[in-house]
Amino acid sequence: MGIETIGNAAGRLNEFDAKGWASSSKIKLEGLGPTSVGDIPGAAKNKSFSEMLTDSIADVNSMQEDANKAIQRLVTGESKNLHETMLAVEKAEIAFKTMNQIRTKVIEAYKDIMRMQI
Repeated sequence: MGIETIGNAAGRLNEFDAKGWASSSKIKLEGLGPTSVGDIPGAAKNKSFSEMLTDSIADVNSMQEDANKAIQRLVTGESKNLHETMLAVEKAEIAFKTMNQIRTKVIEAYKDIMRMQI
């Protein structure tokens, strides 16, 4: 089943109770050490994984839209700056490829977890 919208993706992610699962499996979420999100400079505090994922998808989507607008401006003659258009397109392409790689790694990790025996 595909995810059509960002809101639908957020709804799907909110269906899962990570804290309940972690408490049932006796995983300690607090005090993750120096690699916790609160210790990373510039990182938003108290943000769930689903919120970060939704924000990242929205950022990639906005880069794609900006690239499309830049291409339209170039084709219609509004803009004659080919360099900025190409930069916007490349930036959107790199962001999309990175998001796709992260998606693949998350799916692989999920499959590995599902194959584990209890």
